[in-house]
Amino acid sequence: MNEADPDIDAGELAEEFIEGLLGSFGAKFELERRDLDEDTVEIAVTGDDLGMLIGPRGQTLTAVQELARTVVQRRAPGARTRILVDISGYRMARREALERFTQEVAGQVKASGVARVLEPMSPPDRKVVHDTANSIDGVSTSSEGEEPRRRVVIIPDAVDDGDDD
Repeated sequence: MNEADPDIDAGELAEEFIEGLLGSFGAKFELERRDLDEDTVEIAVTGDDLGMLIGPRGQTLTAVQELARTVVQRRAPGARTRILVDISGYRMARREALERFTQEVAGQVKASGVARVLEPMSPPDRKVVHDTANSIDGVSTSSEGEEPRRRVVIIPDAVDDGDDD
C-alpha cells in the first residue's frame, strides 16, 4: 500500500510506541503530543530519571526517535507525518545552547576575519548552527567531511581565497 490510510493517525502510533518503550523501562513519565504543523507531530516526554533515554549528546534520544519513525512507517505506509521526540526538554535546551555558541563563534569570526571549523555534529545540530549563523550578517557557513565526522565551517563574508587552510 503506497497511499496513506486516512484512518491511521501517525502521531498516535508514535505515542503508543513511546509509551510502550518507556513502560518497559518502568519509567514514570508523562507524554504530551504537540501538532507543530499539519505534517509534524512532536511527542514530548517528561518525568524523573529519563537521562538514560537521552544518552551522550542526545544519541539515545535520536535512536528512540528513529525507532518511532520506523514504527510509524511500517504501520502506516505512505504517511507523510514527521515525528519528533523530545525527552525532558533536551532538544530545546540543546538548540538554545547551540544558538548561543554559534552567535559567539560567529562574532569571533567576524572580528578576526578567520574561518572557524567546528567539532563534528549530528545533522540536526548542524542545521541549528547553519540556520543561526546564516541569520547573522557578515558570516556564512558550509559543511565539510563525511558522516559521522561532518562539521560546520563558519566563514567571514570577506574571506580572501588565499587564506584557505
